[in-house]
Amino acid sequence: MGAKPESSLQLWLPALAQVAPAHPLRKWLLCADRLADGPAGYLAGLGDYFPGIDAALPAAALTRQFLAGDAQGSIWLSADPAWVQPDINGVRLLACGRLGLTMDEALALAEPLREVFDEAGMQLEISTPDRWHLRLPPDSQLPGFAAPEQALGEDLSQHLPQGTQGRRWRILLNEIQVLLHQHPLNAARRTRGEPPVNSLWLWGGGSLPGPLRSDLRGVISDDLLLAALAGHAHLAAQPRTAETVAAATAGWLIDLQDLPAGEIESSWWPILQSAMHRQTVELHFASGERWRHRPWHRWRLWRGAGR
Repeated sequence: MGAKPESSLQLWLPALAQVAPAHPLRKWLLCADRLADGPAGYLAGLGDYFPGIDAALPAAALTRQFLAGDAQGSIWLSADPAWVQPDINGVRLLACGRLGLTMDEALALAEPLREVFDEAGMQLEISTPDRWHLRLPPDSQLPGFAAPEQALGEDLSQHLPQGTQGRRWRILLNEIQVLLHQHPLNAARRTRGEPPVNSLWLWGGGSLPGPLRSDLRGVISDDLLLAALAGHAHLAAQPRTAETVAAATAGWLIDLQDLPAGEIESSWWPILQSAMHRQTVELHFASGERWRHRPWHRWRLWRGAGR
């Protein structure tokens, strides 16, 4: 593991290319020490904090356990509400989760799907409006499913399960899309200018893993999977608020990688700047670049001269 969370506060930030040259983070990077690059991407980044976790992680079982506490003894598959749209090159995944559904809307959309899943030997569980789960028998064999991170913006045909084992799932997904396309709630969403929920994205299959380890003391994040990993590793997990970020100390991870760089500057920068004045902070960008900033580094003014 490249980072050493036990000795410093950890900041997980969006890709460096998203940070404009005039962003205050750039000034701090000039004064900080460059470290070896870490893994790039969301799933690989999670694996850096929780060794053994990779793109094949059983996200469905972990998040279901975190939300409902009943994942043990079954195979689980995430079936998150999604928006897909045809274009001249195929059908693209434009969004997965975070479609602004209420629980009532989620339950209404799920109702006609339950019979389809029941006939396939699966049970659909609406854990939250954005997170749906399928409970499968313990002996179920699953093909490989792509995580949303890997498929967003791309042609679905490149990321659906392939081969004989995947054929069953492709047929099932097609039936689900037909039912959702016909759902009156989607017509109402289009009228309001909201994206339809016209598909489900299946991913993160597997059973609940054994104990996880991490060098972190806790995480501050609004990301469900990160919070679920922390819970499974018996770490503290707190929501991302001004108060929790301001109070974070060595060994804690502050997750900001899902935010636009401009929002970090406008809403979070004074708090982060105060933290870097007080303690050593490791900055990890989602694109893999890493720096370590110690409080006295801010006096390295010569590093910015002429730039």
